[in-house]
Amino acid sequence: MSTARTAYYGLADHDLAPVAADAIQVSPLVVGATDLASIQDQSLEAFAVRAPAGVVERRFVLAQALRTLRIDGRLTVFGPKDRGGLRLKKELEAFGCVVGESSKKHHRICVALRPAVTEGLEVAIEAGSPRRAVDELWTQPGVFSWDRLDPGTALLQKTLPPLSGTGADFGCGIGWLSRSVLTSPKVTKLTLVDLDRRAVDAACRNIDDPRAEFLWDDVRQAGGRMEKLDFIVTNPPFHETGGEDRSLGQAFIKTAAACLRKGGDLWLVANRHLPYEAILKEHFTQVRLAGETNGYKVFEARK
Repeated sequence: MSTARTAYYGLADHDLAPVAADAIQVSPLVVGATDLASIQDQSLEAFAVRAPAGVVERRFVLAQALRTLRIDGRLTVFGPKDRGGLRLKKELEAFGCVVGESSKKHHRICVALRPAVTEGLEVAIEAGSPRRAVDELWTQPGVFSWDRLDPGTALLQKTLPPLSGTGADFGCGIGWLSRSVLTSPKVTKLTLVDLDRRAVDAACRNIDDPRAEFLWDDVRQAGGRMEKLDFIVTNPPFHETGGEDRSLGQAFIKTAAACLRKGGDLWLVANRHLPYEAILKEHFTQVRLAGETNGYKVFEARK
């Protein structure tokens, strides 16, 4: 297939859906990827999708993929059976596709050619596009806690004292924590970092403050771009590719320790069951439990 006119969404799995070596990556979770919404209508020959688990997000991606395909362009979609894979065939059929379905490696794989007449693409795209939600903040389905303030972040907001100096928000989401941090006039600069481009875009729209800087990057790779910070706030993720991964939060803690000046503070909220105390004590001179409620705990760790 023509590599100049193909695209894929998400991490490739060539056993499930072969992808050309120079196909366009369009996932917002891959730093530097092309924005799917920016691709012209009926401009692609083929498209492979690792289907997101969320229904609204998944239908948005499928509809966008069909929009970008020429008539009879090939769409291949795969997903774990327990994370939306069983719904793929019906969802594609609802868009007007004739679908071939197979199973492999606990995934469902669906293949369809883009029909001349599609149904419901505009509705699915509108439902999954950026919108205003709680407190009139901009957000988008697929972003962490996209339609509500999650209780962990709420607890950290409540616990944080007024901060000062230069800091960062690791895994900033749509900007909930940063908005609270920037209420302190003593904060001189705040760098918001997130792996999800949609979150960074929303945060840019939600925070109009010259002290804020926005960075689309993986926190685990971005540490070298920040140093001698006075503080870091974070509600680190602990899921990746569907399963719990405690190493994510541990990596955030290690990166925070590397970015803070001596005496700088890390403010972190986590689910109570996550074992972060040991790694905090390994990388920081002082660690205290600053707050705890409803299954969440907040730590202040001083370097």
